[in-house]
Amino acid sequence: MRLETIAIHAGGEVDPETGAVAPPLHFSTTFKHGPAGERVAGYEYQREGDPTNDRLRAAIAALEGGAVALTFASGMAAISALLESLPNGARIAIPDDCYAGLRVLAAEFLPERGIVVATVDMTDLAAVREACSDGIDLLWAETPSNPRMKVCDITALAGIAREAGALLVCDNTFASPVLQQPLALGADVAMHSTTKYFGGHSDVLGGALAFARRDALYERVAHRLHVTGANLAPFSAWLTLRGCRSLPARVALHCANARRVAEYLAAHDAIERVNYPGLPSHPGHATAARQMRDFGGMLSIEVRGGRDAALAMAGRLKLFTNATSLGGCESLIEHRASVEGANPVSPQNLLRLSVGLEHIDDLIVDLERALRA
Repeated sequence: MRLETIAIHAGGEVDPETGAVAPPLHFSTTFKHGPAGERVAGYEYQREGDPTNDRLRAAIAALEGGAVALTFASGMAAISALLESLPNGARIAIPDDCYAGLRVLAAEFLPERGIVVATVDMTDLAAVREACSDGIDLLWAETPSNPRMKVCDITALAGIAREAGALLVCDNTFASPVLQQPLALGADVAMHSTTKYFGGHSDVLGGALAFARRDALYERVAHRLHVTGANLAPFSAWLTLRGCRSLPARVALHCANARRVAEYLAAHDAIERVNYPGLPSHPGHATAARQMRDFGGMLSIEVRGGRDAALAMAGRLKLFTNATSLGGCESLIEHRASVEGANPVSPQNLLRLSVGLEHIDDLIVDLERALRA
């Protein structure tokens, strides 16, 4: 089946009890069992699993082409559960450009477990091999990356990981499985903040891990989720499952609008640089064209005139809302250095754009007015 069909039908089976076409929502925290704990219908307690999350997990696994998936209360909960399932003393490498939460986790919390973290430019394969030379347990890829939109070669990284006896995990949040399927390219795990494109409406928090195999790694992470309790609430799972159904259609329009916005801004004198893999000038364009079906709805720009000019532009926008997050129907813009905490790494003139589903002509007019002053 094609991905558009999978998005609608995976996890969306007709309810056998009522014939309901829309997936039912089960709020129950506990389920009837026998006198000796026998599970009458396969469930016991919501923290151990529930029917609504099972539907969502089936949908995410199918969309990513994985064997199985787990869902979490947030993207950071998914990242934490995976990395904290590694043995004490494990060595990992993360990208030099990545989600700020991963950097904080790597700097402040993973060392408490004795996990050694190296920061590497994942687009530089020689640098990745060098990072693996003293032994490595896990490579973390994020492509396109947040917020500079770097594109790394997933297939090449998978080969390096295999040679080193390591796992490859890919944060696929910016692309979504509509545009990119890391497991098919050799990754062991695909990670998502389902808050973003899966949810699609800026109203539900969540995270997910899709596994290429139901193996020991999956069992360790699933056990940690069960014990530590970072579960996705059933209503959040239901909202996210609803988002899956429209995911391919929404992503297609996000991509079309983002491409037009990127082309417009790349030709504007007030913009120093546009980071968008769909532009032929992007250093990762060829790699993105090879491993992605389209180039996504995210881009970042670097404004001439530094921080003050970037903030002034962001402040004049009317349709682009100054807000964090991404992947919703509405267009958002954010000055990343301002929200990265005490030690920002993003350029002070960088703005990240999540291009929404508004009419493209209205978005261009909004940008034009903001840049005119």
